[in-house]
Amino acid sequence: MREERKLKVACRAKELWDRGHPESPTEQFVAHALAESPETRTAVLWYIVRRLSQPYIWEEWHAGRLRRHVLMIDENRKYQRAGVSRAREFLLQLDPQLSGILTTNYDLRVEYALGSKGFNYGRAGEELKGRGPYPVSQWLNPVVLRGAVSLAKMHGSISWDLEGRYTDGRRGLSGNALIVAPAPEKTPPASLALDWELAGRILRNSTHLLVFGFAFNPYDEALLTHLKEYGCDIERVTVIDKNPNPGRVQRVWPGADIEALLPPCGDERLSGWFSRIRSMGKTI
Repeated sequence: MREERKLKVACRAKELWDRGHPESPTEQFVAHALAESPETRTAVLWYIVRRLSQPYIWEEWHAGRLRRHVLMIDENRKYQRAGVSRAREFLLQLDPQLSGILTTNYDLRVEYALGSKGFNYGRAGEELKGRGPYPVSQWLNPVVLRGAVSLAKMHGSISWDLEGRYTDGRRGLSGNALIVAPAPEKTPPASLALDWELAGRILRNSTHLLVFGFAFNPYDEALLTHLKEYGCDIERVTVIDKNPNPGRVQRVWPGADIEALLPPCGDERLSGWFSRIRSMGKTI
């Protein structure tokens, strides 16, 4: 019932906005909502992160009522969710050349794909807050990130809040996740300073960048400046997009070779697609 009330507030705010701004981008609505009443601001932020938790909620009938929890990053049941196994296969094929991952997304797709043994948030050995995976006997075991691939979430995560980093995306249920709202002119808070530093280290150690689903919008000035400053050794940028905009990429890295590829489609094509990526060499 609490979620229904929040949803009604968010929907009412969006409906009122659309009446006066039928052609405006959604990011402008988000910026408007953040300047509205605390109720509207809270409801819209909750809705954004709540949607990202929904695919990974496990529901079961227990002790006379329906209970739910967000899947922990090491639970095997995550592989029943669409895309997790495919993302894992994709990242493992890149692994020999992979120096790190930068993302502006808040979801846990990378964490679910790699598990705690496959990634870190900048420091191998970091212990996450929260329970361990099923079975219940594992719940109290500490979850430690031991992977070699560094993951820089530059706009935060549904598994983070101001108190720390967690083993699941439960902050997405409450709406109290540490994120940079998807509005124009995003400015990172001081609480994400270490994540931006990690992104800088990853960029400095890379010569080849694979880009998925990032538009290089001019209003993302802080992010583009960071990419340009720390990615000065980038020699090649491969943009994976159905409608790429290589001109925007070239403005960030004027001396780099820019190539656009269509997203891989199907197992047969995936094999040849990866062969092309590997033939480019360098560190990704």
